[in-house]
Amino acid sequence: MEELVPILSVYLLVFVRVSAFFVTMPLFSYRNIPAQHRIAFSVVLSWVMYYTIDSKAFEINGQYFLLIMKEAMIGLLIGFVAYMIVTAIQIAGGFIDFQMGFAIANVIDPQTGAQSPLTGQYLYTFALLLLLALNGHHLLLDGIFYSYQLIPIDSPWIPFGNENLIDYVITSFNSMFIIAFQMSIPVVATLFLVDVALGIVARTVPQLNIFVVGFPIKIGVAFIVLFIVMGVTFTVMQKLFEMMFVTMRDLMKIIGGT
Repeated sequence: MEELVPILSVYLLVFVRVSAFFVTMPLFSYRNIPAQHRIAFSVVLSWVMYYTIDSKAFEINGQYFLLIMKEAMIGLLIGFVAYMIVTAIQIAGGFIDFQMGFAIANVIDPQTGAQSPLTGQYLYTFALLLLLALNGHHLLLDGIFYSYQLIPIDSPWIPFGNENLIDYVITSFNSMFIIAFQMSIPVVATLFLVDVALGIVARTVPQLNIFVVGFPIKIGVAFIVLFIVMGVTFTVMQKLFEMMFVTMRDLMKIIGGT
């Protein structure tokens, strides 16, 4: 039993980071994947990664429990940043739904259990399929695997006091809204012009009930524009995934002090 303690002391730290990463990471954190499967996958992946890490055994003391907390926070933070970038797709759908009049009809997302806009859920489903088609899930696993090169397992703390870390997270959060606005602007701008046209018609033909005619016109125009710009939307999604991986890498560099 004493021979297993050095192995388990390192393995537990690896398992905590990997399992915490799966809690917030896109795709692997969804409810569609049973918790038992995620735990088993974390156990197997951590065991494989254990043999690639060159680290000495740790003594089980108060400092070791602080290392466990640090590893959990690293996994949660990296996964959260990746999920935050991908959420731009749902925010773009929320902007579109607000202009279409679908904002009142939010649905429960079965993957996260939270309410999400109809168009956002529609685009998000395509984004997940595109992520799988581009082998993005393999790159996400590579991210947690190579995180030990940038953030050593025996690093004492996360530099939350470093202004570069805070500034980078805020900048990433700001970029998420900018990308969401860029994805939704073709539909939003078109619907704005439709609103202007309906307003002119309402002033020139007061007998016409614009509230009755306007909703189906805006919905039909929005679907037509969505169909036209769908190819461009997929290209933006691909760039968004690239940004997600770059953000994860840069964040790990800042945390690791490299």
